[in-house]
Amino acid sequence: MHIQLFTGDAIQPYIRNLAGLRIEIFKEYPYLYDGDFDYEQVYLYSYIHAKHAAVVLAFDGKEVVGASTCIALEESDTFIQFPFIAKGYDISKGVYFEESVLQKKYRNQGIGVRFFEEREKWAANYFKKKNIVEGRFTTFCGINRPDDHPLRPKNYQTLEEFWKHRKYEKQPNLQTQIAWKDIETEQEEFHNLTFWLREWDK
Repeated sequence: MHIQLFTGDAIQPYIRNLAGLRIEIFKEYPYLYDGDFDYEQVYLYSYIHAKHAAVVLAFDGKEVVGASTCIALEESDTFIQFPFIAKGYDISKGVYFEESVLQKKYRNQGIGVRFFEEREKWAANYFKKKNIVEGRFTTFCGINRPDDHPLRPKNYQTLEEFWKHRKYEKQPNLQTQIAWKDIETEQEEFHNLTFWLREWDK
């Protein structure tokens, strides 16, 4: 196993791997995402073209078994930026952690911690390059699903304690909506997601 961070054109050889991983992992609860391979590839190219973005990959030998992404908040999608703008945050001082996906057999082995460490290291370098000293923050969002959702596995455990241990705090006043097609629905529907935030100056 090894973990490596990629930026710019160096991401391109792994686009198909990333698209496949996103479809495979996000099909699981709680996202239940019925993914489209062509859409995924187009979406992932945004990380190649962004000025400030990175992808962290986990390899088992040469096989990509996990991935985690980050991008300057001001280069992220509008529906990610808007909740922060509406609450008075300076989005030029934020880094957005888009996703972490990892195949089941590699979980609970510390790779999730490494994903956070590598992205936070990248964020620290971003803040330094942009000369951002105050008001720095990193953020991500998680879907809101009811505890009695019919597809919730019996032994399902949320990642909230893990996120808290990484110094992230849930922000009920920061929410967004993202549309995708669930595996049990016929068409796209909007889903509510809540942001988690780490303020670096605390």
